[in-house]
Amino acid sequence: MQRKRTAAIAVALAVVGTACGRAAGAPEFPSGFWQVDDYGSVLSVHADTLETYQVTALSCMKDETAARSGDPGRYVTEGKDMLTVRPGDHPDRAALHIDGSPGDRTLRRLDGLPAPCATAAEPTVFDVFWQTFQENYPFFAAKGLDWQQVRDRFRTRADLAEQRGDDAQLFATLRDMVAPLNDAHVVVSAGESGFFGTGRPGTTIPSPQLDQKVEKFVQQRDLQHSLTEFANGRVGYADIPGQDYGYLRVSSFSGYTAERTFAADSAELDRALDALFTADRLGRLRGLILDLRINGGGSDSLGLQLAARLTDRPYFAYAKKTRSTEPQPQRVEPARVAFTGPIAILTGGSTVSAGETFTQAMLQRPSRTTRIGQPTQGVFSDVMERKLPGARHSDWWFGLPNEEFQTSNGQTFDGTGIPPELTEPVFTDEEFAQQRDSAFDRAIRWLTGGA
Repeated sequence: MQRKRTAAIAVALAVVGTACGRAAGAPEFPSGFWQVDDYGSVLSVHADTLETYQVTALSCMKDETAARSGDPGRYVTEGKDMLTVRPGDHPDRAALHIDGSPGDRTLRRLDGLPAPCATAAEPTVFDVFWQTFQENYPFFAAKGLDWQQVRDRFRTRADLAEQRGDDAQLFATLRDMVAPLNDAHVVVSAGESGFFGTGRPGTTIPSPQLDQKVEKFVQQRDLQHSLTEFANGRVGYADIPGQDYGYLRVSSFSGYTAERTFAADSAELDRALDALFTADRLGRLRGLILDLRINGGGSDSLGLQLAARLTDRPYFAYAKKTRSTEPQPQRVEPARVAFTGPIAILTGGSTVSAGETFTQAMLQRPSRTTRIGQPTQGVFSDVMERKLPGARHSDWWFGLPNEEFQTSNGQTFDGTGIPPELTEPVFTDEEFAQQRDSAFDRAIRWLTGGA
Protein backbone atom coordinates (compact mmCIF):
# COMPACT_ATOMS: atom_id res chain seq x y z
CA MET A 1 0.00 0.00 0.00
CA GLN A 2 0.97 3.63 -0.42
CA ARG A 3 1.21 5.85 2.61
CA LYS A 4 1.98 9.50 3.17
CA ARG A 5 4.80 9.93 5.62
CA THR A 6 4.55 12.20 8.63
CA ALA A 7 6.74 12.44 11.70
CA ALA A 8 4.71 9.61 13.22
CA ILE A 9 4.42 7.85 9.83
CA ALA A 10 0.73 8.72 9.55
CA VAL A 11 -0.75 7.33 6.39
CA ALA A 12 -2.81 7.77 3.25
CA LEU A 13 -3.48 4.46 1.52
CA ALA A 14 -3.07 4.02 -2.23
CA VAL A 15 -5.03 0.97 -3.24
CA VAL A 16 -8.21 0.83 -5.29
CA GLY A 17 -11.78 -0.31 -5.31
CA THR A 18 -14.21 -1.14 -8.05
CA ALA A 19 -17.60 0.25 -8.95
CA CYS A 20 -20.56 -2.04 -9.38
CA GLY A 21 -24.31 -1.58 -9.53
CA ARG A 22 -24.02 1.76 -11.36
CA ALA A 23 -27.09 3.73 -12.41
CA ALA A 24 -28.65 2.80 -15.73
CA GLY A 25 -26.68 4.23 -18.64
CA ALA A 26 -23.54 4.83 -16.56
CA PRO A 27 -20.33 3.03 -17.60
CA GLU A 28 -19.93 -0.29 -15.82
CA PHE A 29 -16.61 -0.71 -14.05
CA PRO A 30 -15.54 -4.24 -14.99
CA SER A 31 -14.39 -6.97 -12.69
CA GLY A 32 -11.03 -8.60 -13.22
CA PHE A 33 -7.38 -7.89 -12.63
CA TRP A 34 -5.74 -4.48 -12.79
CA GLN A 35 -2.19 -3.16 -12.64
CA VAL A 36 -1.71 0.14 -10.79
CA ASP A 37 0.92 1.65 -13.04
CA ASP A 38 4.16 2.56 -11.21
CA TYR A 39 2.79 1.73 -7.75
CA GLY A 40 3.85 -1.90 -7.42
CA SER A 41 0.27 -3.11 -6.97
CA VAL A 42 -2.15 -5.47 -8.69
CA LEU A 43 -5.86 -5.60 -7.92
CA SER A 44 -8.32 -8.46 -8.08
CA VAL A 45 -11.83 -7.05 -8.37
CA HIS A 46 -14.83 -9.26 -7.70
CA ALA A 47 -18.35 -8.54 -6.43
CA ASP A 48 -18.19 -5.91 -3.69
CA THR A 49 -14.61 -6.42 -2.60
CA LEU A 50 -11.19 -5.61 -3.94
CA GLU A 51 -8.12 -7.67 -3.08
CA THR A 52 -4.73 -6.01 -3.40
CA TYR A 53 -1.33 -7.55 -4.06
CA GLN A 54 2.14 -6.08 -3.66
CA VAL A 55 4.16 -7.14 -6.70
CA THR A 56 7.59 -6.92 -8.27
CA ALA A 57 9.00 -8.83 -11.23
CA LEU A 58 9.88 -11.69 -8.87
CA SER A 59 7.44 -11.45 -5.96
CA CYS A 60 3.74 -11.28 -5.09
CA MET A 61 2.31 -10.82 -1.61
CA LYS A 62 -1.33 -10.49 -0.65
CA ASP A 63 -2.08 -7.10 0.88
CA GLU A 64 -5.34 -5.50 2.07
CA THR A 65 -8.95 -5.88 1.01
CA ALA A 66 -11.27 -2.93 0.38
CA ALA A 67 -15.07 -3.15 0.54
CA ARG A 68 -17.69 -1.17 -1.31
CA SER A 69 -19.00 1.78 0.71
CA GLY A 70 -22.35 3.22 -0.30
CA ASP A 71 -22.12 5.01 -3.62
CA PRO A 72 -21.06 3.08 -6.71
CA GLY A 73 -17.34 3.41 -7.30
CA ARG A 74 -16.61 4.30 -3.65
CA TYR A 75 -14.69 1.85 -1.48
CA VAL A 76 -13.29 1.89 2.02
CA THR A 77 -10.22 0.09 3.32
CA GLU A 78 -9.75 -1.42 6.75
CA GLY A 79 -8.01 1.82 7.71
CA LYS A 80 -11.06 3.89 6.63
CA ASP A 81 -9.34 5.36 3.56
CA MET A 82 -11.87 6.28 0.87
CA LEU A 83 -11.21 5.35 -2.75
CA THR A 84 -12.99 6.25 -5.96
CA VAL A 85 -12.66 4.31 -9.21
CA ARG A 86 -13.73 5.73 -12.58
CA PRO A 87 -13.79 3.95 -15.93
CA GLY A 88 -11.27 5.25 -18.46
CA ASP A 89 -11.71 6.07 -22.12
CA HIS A 90 -10.91 2.46 -23.07
CA PRO A 91 -12.19 -0.85 -21.64
CA ASP A 92 -8.65 -1.72 -20.57
CA ARG A 93 -8.03 1.54 -18.72
CA ALA A 94 -9.44 3.08 -15.54
CA ALA A 95 -8.54 5.77 -13.00
CA LEU A 96 -8.22 5.77 -9.24
CA HIS A 97 -8.59 8.70 -6.84
CA ILE A 98 -7.66 8.45 -3.15
CA ASP A 99 -9.27 10.99 -0.85
CA GLY A 100 -6.51 13.20 0.50
CA SER A 101 -4.07 12.60 -2.37
CA PRO A 102 -4.29 14.97 -5.36
CA GLY A 103 -4.52 13.53 -8.85
CA ASP A 104 -5.42 10.09 -10.16
CA ARG A 105 -3.57 6.84 -10.72
CA THR A 106 -3.75 4.79 -13.88
CA LEU A 107 -5.19 1.27 -13.90
CA ARG A 108 -4.32 -1.11 -16.72
CA ARG A 109 -6.23 -4.36 -17.27
CA LEU A 110 -4.41 -7.68 -16.90
CA ASP A 111 -5.52 -11.14 -18.01
CA GLY A 112 -4.82 -12.50 -14.53
CA LEU A 113 -2.54 -12.21 -11.56
CA PRO A 114 1.17 -12.02 -12.44
CA ALA A 115 3.14 -15.26 -12.56
CA PRO A 116 4.83 -14.79 -9.16
CA CYS A 117 1.36 -14.88 -7.56
CA ALA A 118 0.84 -18.44 -8.79
CA THR A 119 4.00 -19.98 -7.34
CA ALA A 120 4.54 -21.26 -3.84
CA ALA A 121 8.25 -20.45 -4.06
CA GLU A 122 9.12 -17.55 -1.80
CA PRO A 123 11.91 -15.12 -2.72
CA THR A 124 14.42 -13.98 -0.13
CA VAL A 125 13.95 -10.86 1.96
CA PHE A 126 16.93 -9.30 0.22
CA ASP A 127 15.55 -9.93 -3.28
CA VAL A 128 12.15 -8.39 -2.51
CA PHE A 129 13.76 -5.40 -0.82
CA TRP A 130 16.32 -4.74 -3.56
CA GLN A 131 13.88 -5.36 -6.44
CA THR A 132 11.24 -3.03 -4.98
CA PHE A 133 13.70 -0.15 -4.86
CA GLN A 134 15.04 -1.07 -8.30
CA GLU A 135 11.57 -0.84 -9.87
CA ASN A 136 10.25 2.21 -7.99
CA TYR A 137 12.82 4.52 -6.37
CA PRO A 138 13.29 7.63 -8.60
CA PHE A 139 16.32 9.30 -7.05
CA PHE A 140 19.34 6.98 -7.23
CA ALA A 141 21.12 9.19 -9.76
CA ALA A 142 20.38 12.36 -7.81
CA LYS A 143 21.61 10.71 -4.60
CA GLY A 144 24.73 9.31 -6.28
CA LEU A 145 24.05 5.70 -5.27
CA ASP A 146 24.75 2.80 -7.66
CA TRP A 147 22.01 0.35 -6.71
CA GLN A 148 23.58 -2.52 -8.66
CA GLN A 149 26.76 -2.12 -6.62
CA VAL A 150 24.62 -2.20 -3.48
CA ARG A 151 23.26 -5.56 -4.63
CA ASP A 152 26.72 -6.97 -5.23
CA ARG A 153 28.00 -5.71 -1.88
CA PHE A 154 25.18 -6.74 0.45
CA ARG A 155 23.43 -9.78 -1.03
CA THR A 156 25.60 -12.49 0.54
CA ARG A 157 25.52 -10.76 3.92
CA ALA A 158 21.71 -10.55 3.85
CA ASP A 159 21.19 -14.12 2.62
CA LEU A 160 23.48 -15.55 5.31
CA ALA A 161 21.66 -13.59 8.01
CA GLU A 162 18.28 -14.86 6.79
CA GLN A 163 19.49 -18.48 6.57
CA ARG A 164 20.83 -18.31 10.13
CA GLY A 165 17.73 -16.64 11.48
CA ASP A 166 19.84 -13.67 12.57
CA ASP A 167 17.19 -10.95 12.38
CA ALA A 168 19.39 -8.32 13.99
CA GLN A 169 21.99 -8.78 11.25
CA LEU A 170 19.36 -8.90 8.52
CA PHE A 171 17.86 -5.63 9.72
CA ALA A 172 21.32 -4.05 9.94
CA THR A 173 22.02 -5.10 6.34
CA LEU A 174 18.81 -3.58 4.97
CA ARG A 175 19.48 -0.43 6.98
CA ASP A 176 23.02 -0.11 5.66
CA MET A 177 21.82 -0.54 2.08
CA VAL A 178 19.58 2.53 2.18
CA ALA A 179 21.21 4.73 4.83
CA PRO A 180 23.33 6.61 2.22
CA LEU A 181 20.14 7.89 0.58
CA ASN A 182 19.50 10.23 3.55
CA ASP A 183 15.84 10.12 2.55
CA ALA A 184 13.20 10.74 5.23
CA HIS A 185 10.68 8.78 3.16
CA VAL A 186 12.84 5.63 3.28
CA VAL A 187 11.97 3.49 6.29
CA VAL A 188 12.89 0.00 7.54
CA SER A 189 10.79 -1.30 10.42
CA ALA A 190 11.93 -4.70 11.72
CA GLY A 191 9.71 -5.36 14.70
CA GLU A 192 11.76 -5.94 17.85
CA SER A 193 14.97 -6.02 15.78
CA GLY A 194 14.98 -2.30 15.11
CA PHE A 195 13.67 0.71 13.23
CA PHE A 196 15.49 2.90 10.73
CA GLY A 197 14.49 6.28 9.46
CA THR A 198 16.60 9.38 8.99
CA GLY A 199 16.45 12.85 7.50
CA ARG A 200 18.71 15.04 5.43
CA PRO A 201 22.00 15.62 7.29
CA GLY A 202 21.83 18.68 9.51
CA THR A 203 18.05 18.54 9.90
CA THR A 204 15.69 17.24 12.56
CA ILE A 205 12.59 15.15 11.88
CA PRO A 206 9.60 16.62 13.79
CA SER A 207 8.51 14.99 17.03
CA PRO A 208 5.76 15.83 19.54
CA GLN A 209 8.44 16.97 21.99
CA LEU A 210 10.02 19.38 19.51
CA ASP A 211 6.62 20.65 18.47
CA GLN A 212 5.65 21.43 22.06
CA LYS A 213 9.00 23.09 22.79
CA VAL A 214 8.76 25.34 19.74
CA GLU A 215 5.12 26.26 20.31
CA LYS A 216 5.89 27.32 23.88
CA PHE A 217 8.92 29.32 22.73
CA VAL A 218 6.97 31.16 20.03
CA GLN A 219 4.10 31.99 22.37
CA GLN A 220 6.43 33.41 25.01
CA ARG A 221 9.04 35.09 22.87
CA ASP A 222 7.22 36.21 19.69
CA LEU A 223 3.57 36.61 20.65
CA GLN A 224 3.58 37.25 24.42
CA HIS A 225 0.33 35.32 24.64
CA SER A 226 -1.15 31.95 23.80
CA LEU A 227 -2.29 30.77 20.42
CA THR A 228 -5.92 30.00 19.78
CA GLU A 229 -5.79 26.35 18.76
CA PHE A 230 -7.87 24.40 16.26
CA ALA A 231 -7.79 20.99 14.62
CA ASN A 232 -6.61 19.04 17.65
CA GLY A 233 -3.85 21.57 18.26
CA ARG A 234 -2.33 21.18 14.78
CA VAL A 235 -3.44 24.68 13.74
CA GLY A 236 -2.89 27.76 15.90
CA TYR A 237 -3.52 31.45 15.33
CA ALA A 238 -2.78 34.75 17.09
CA ASP A 239 -2.96 38.40 16.17
CA ILE A 240 0.53 39.85 16.51
CA PRO A 241 0.54 42.34 19.40
CA GLY A 242 0.38 45.99 18.42
CA GLN A 243 0.20 45.36 14.66
CA ASP A 244 -2.40 44.49 12.05
CA TYR A 245 -0.64 41.24 11.22
CA GLY A 246 -1.52 37.66 11.99
CA TYR A 247 0.49 34.58 12.90
CA LEU A 248 -0.76 31.18 11.66
CA ARG A 249 1.07 28.05 12.77
CA VAL A 250 0.38 24.70 11.05
CA SER A 251 2.28 21.76 12.55
CA SER A 252 0.64 19.00 10.51
CA PHE A 253 -1.74 18.32 7.63
CA SER A 254 -3.28 15.32 9.40
CA GLY A 255 -4.62 14.21 12.77
CA TYR A 256 -7.19 17.01 13.04
CA THR A 257 -9.96 14.77 14.40
CA ALA A 258 -10.46 11.62 16.43
CA GLU A 259 -11.86 9.90 13.31
CA ARG A 260 -8.53 10.46 11.51
CA THR A 261 -10.18 10.27 8.09
CA PHE A 262 -9.60 12.72 5.29
CA ALA A 263 -13.27 13.74 5.17
CA ALA A 264 -13.36 14.54 8.88
CA ASP A 265 -10.01 16.35 8.80
CA SER A 266 -11.07 18.38 5.76
CA ALA A 267 -14.29 19.49 7.45
CA GLU A 268 -12.36 20.41 10.61
CA LEU A 269 -9.85 22.47 8.61
CA ASP A 270 -12.71 24.36 6.98
CA ARG A 271 -14.21 25.07 10.40
CA ALA A 272 -10.88 26.37 11.66
CA LEU A 273 -10.31 28.62 8.66
CA ASP A 274 -13.87 29.96 8.83
CA ALA A 275 -13.22 30.92 12.44
CA LEU A 276 -9.91 32.58 11.53
CA PHE A 277 -10.74 34.40 8.32
CA THR A 278 -13.80 36.30 9.48
CA ALA A 279 -14.99 39.38 7.63
CA ASP A 280 -13.74 41.56 10.46
CA ARG A 281 -10.25 40.03 10.48
CA LEU A 282 -9.92 40.04 6.71
CA GLY A 283 -10.88 43.70 6.72
CA ARG A 284 -8.04 44.72 9.02
CA LEU A 285 -5.34 42.09 8.40
CA ARG A 286 -2.45 43.67 6.48
CA GLY A 287 -0.20 40.62 6.37
CA LEU A 288 0.29 37.07 7.64
CA ILE A 289 3.19 35.03 9.00
CA LEU A 290 2.58 31.39 8.12
CA ASP A 291 4.83 29.18 10.24
CA LEU A 292 5.62 25.70 8.87
CA ARG A 293 8.99 25.30 10.54
CA ILE A 294 7.75 22.27 12.49
CA ASN A 295 5.39 20.42 10.17
CA GLY A 296 5.34 16.62 10.00
CA GLY A 297 3.24 16.37 6.83
CA GLY A 298 0.02 14.48 6.17
CA SER A 299 -2.47 15.03 3.35
CA ASP A 300 -1.38 17.01 0.30
CA SER A 301 -5.04 17.75 -0.43
CA LEU A 302 -5.40 19.52 2.92
CA GLY A 303 -2.45 21.68 1.90
CA LEU A 304 -4.24 22.65 -1.30
CA GLN A 305 -7.36 23.34 0.78
CA LEU A 306 -5.40 25.82 2.90
CA ALA A 307 -3.79 27.39 -0.18
CA ALA A 308 -7.29 27.96 -1.60
CA ARG A 309 -8.01 30.26 1.37
CA LEU A 310 -4.98 32.39 0.49
CA THR A 311 -5.76 33.50 -3.07
CA ASP A 312 -8.59 35.01 -5.09
CA ARG A 313 -7.26 33.67 -8.40
CA PRO A 314 -6.60 30.10 -9.58
CA TYR A 315 -3.02 29.14 -10.32
CA PHE A 316 -0.66 26.19 -10.92
CA ALA A 317 0.43 24.39 -7.74
CA TYR A 318 2.60 21.48 -8.94
CA ALA A 319 2.52 18.44 -11.20
CA LYS A 320 2.76 14.85 -9.93
CA LYS A 321 4.48 12.14 -11.96
CA THR A 322 5.94 8.67 -11.65
CA ARG A 323 8.51 6.88 -13.78
CA SER A 324 6.29 6.14 -16.79
CA THR A 325 3.30 8.47 -16.35
CA GLU A 326 2.92 11.97 -17.70
CA PRO A 327 2.92 14.80 -15.14
CA GLN A 328 -0.56 15.54 -13.74
CA PRO A 329 -0.91 19.29 -13.11
CA GLN A 330 -2.63 20.28 -9.87
CA ARG A 331 -4.12 23.72 -9.36
CA VAL A 332 -5.10 25.91 -6.45
CA GLU A 333 -8.73 26.92 -6.87
CA PRO A 334 -9.69 29.94 -4.75
CA ALA A 335 -12.20 29.59 -1.95
CA ARG A 336 -15.21 31.87 -1.72
CA VAL A 337 -13.61 33.87 1.11
CA ALA A 338 -9.83 34.25 1.05
CA PHE A 339 -6.94 36.29 2.42
CA THR A 340 -5.03 37.91 -0.44
CA GLY A 341 -2.55 40.09 1.41
CA PRO A 342 1.21 39.51 1.77
CA ILE A 343 2.37 36.25 3.38
CA ALA A 344 5.75 35.42 4.88
CA ILE A 345 6.14 31.61 4.97
CA LEU A 346 8.61 30.30 7.56
CA THR A 347 10.28 26.97 6.68
CA GLY A 348 13.15 24.80 7.82
CA GLY A 349 14.54 21.29 7.75
CA SER A 350 11.66 20.14 9.97
CA THR A 351 9.16 21.14 7.28
CA VAL A 352 8.44 17.67 5.89
CA SER A 353 6.38 15.99 3.18
CA ALA A 354 2.90 17.58 2.90
CA GLY A 355 4.37 20.65 4.60
CA GLU A 356 6.66 20.84 1.58
CA THR A 357 4.03 20.15 -1.06
CA PHE A 358 2.01 23.00 0.46
CA THR A 359 5.08 25.25 0.30
CA GLN A 360 5.52 24.25 -3.34
CA ALA A 361 1.86 25.03 -3.98
CA MET A 362 2.52 28.58 -2.74
CA LEU A 363 5.45 29.28 -5.08
CA GLN A 364 3.24 30.82 -7.77
CA ARG A 365 0.67 32.44 -5.46
CA PRO A 366 -0.42 35.59 -7.33
CA SER A 367 -0.22 37.87 -4.28
CA ARG A 368 2.98 39.00 -2.57
CA THR A 369 4.64 36.01 -0.89
CA THR A 370 8.12 35.17 0.37
CA ARG A 371 9.86 32.27 2.12
CA ILE A 372 12.08 32.86 5.15
CA GLY A 373 14.28 30.50 7.13
CA GLN A 374 16.05 27.35 5.90
CA PRO A 375 15.43 24.79 3.10
CA THR A 376 12.68 22.26 3.71
CA GLN A 377 13.48 18.57 4.30
CA GLY A 378 13.33 17.48 0.64
CA VAL A 379 10.72 14.66 0.57
CA PHE A 380 7.45 15.09 -1.32
CA SER A 381 6.12 11.72 -2.50
CA ASP A 382 3.63 9.42 -0.87
CA VAL A 383 5.40 6.42 0.67
CA MET A 384 5.01 2.91 -0.72
CA GLU A 385 4.65 0.72 2.36
CA ARG A 386 5.82 -2.79 1.53
CA LYS A 387 5.81 -6.17 3.27
CA LEU A 388 8.68 -8.66 3.44
CA PRO A 389 8.34 -12.41 2.82
CA GLY A 390 8.46 -15.08 5.51
CA ALA A 391 6.26 -15.80 8.52
CA ARG A 392 8.98 -14.72 10.93
CA HIS A 393 8.97 -11.27 9.31
CA SER A 394 5.21 -10.73 9.36
CA ASP A 395 5.57 -7.58 11.46
CA TRP A 396 8.40 -6.15 9.33
CA TRP A 397 7.80 -3.51 6.66
CA PHE A 398 9.72 -0.95 4.67
CA GLY A 399 8.81 2.24 2.86
CA LEU A 400 10.08 4.20 -0.13
CA PRO A 401 8.90 7.07 -2.36
CA ASN A 402 8.01 6.68 -6.04
CA GLU A 403 6.61 10.10 -7.07
CA GLU A 404 8.07 13.43 -8.15
CA PHE A 405 6.44 16.82 -7.57
CA GLN A 406 7.43 19.16 -10.38
CA THR A 407 7.26 22.92 -10.83
CA SER A 408 5.80 24.38 -14.01
CA ASN A 409 9.23 24.13 -15.66
CA GLY A 410 9.84 20.54 -14.53
CA GLN A 411 12.08 21.26 -11.54
CA THR A 412 11.91 19.11 -8.40
CA PHE A 413 13.20 19.79 -4.89
CA ASP A 414 13.70 16.22 -3.70
CA GLY A 415 16.84 15.87 -1.64
CA THR A 416 17.70 19.55 -1.41
CA GLY A 417 14.34 20.86 -0.21
CA ILE A 418 12.68 24.13 -1.24
CA PRO A 419 15.13 26.96 -0.48
CA PRO A 420 14.11 30.16 1.30
CA GLU A 421 14.30 33.51 -0.42
CA LEU A 422 15.53 35.10 2.81
CA THR A 423 17.90 32.90 4.82
CA GLU A 424 17.77 32.92 8.62
CA PRO A 425 18.65 30.37 11.33
CA VAL A 426 15.75 28.20 12.52
CA PHE A 427 15.47 26.96 16.13
CA THR A 428 19.18 26.35 16.63
CA ASP A 429 20.64 25.81 20.10
CA GLU A 430 22.06 29.32 19.92
CA GLU A 431 18.71 30.82 18.97
CA PHE A 432 17.02 29.12 21.91
CA ALA A 433 19.80 30.01 24.34
CA GLN A 434 19.78 33.68 23.38
CA GLN A 435 15.99 33.95 23.12
CA ARG A 436 16.18 34.79 19.43
CA ASP A 437 13.80 33.97 16.62
CA SER A 438 15.57 35.46 13.63
CA ALA A 439 13.15 34.11 11.03
CA PHE A 440 10.12 35.53 12.82
CA ASP A 441 11.82 38.92 13.25
CA ARG A 442 12.80 38.93 9.56
CA ALA A 443 9.19 38.23 8.63
CA ILE A 444 8.01 41.22 10.65
CA ARG A 445 10.58 43.44 8.92
CA TRP A 446 9.53 42.13 5.51
CA LEU A 447 5.85 42.69 6.19
CA THR A 448 6.43 46.22 7.49
CA GLY A 449 8.63 47.12 4.54
CA GLY A 450 11.96 47.04 6.38
CA ALA A 451 15.18 45.32 5.34
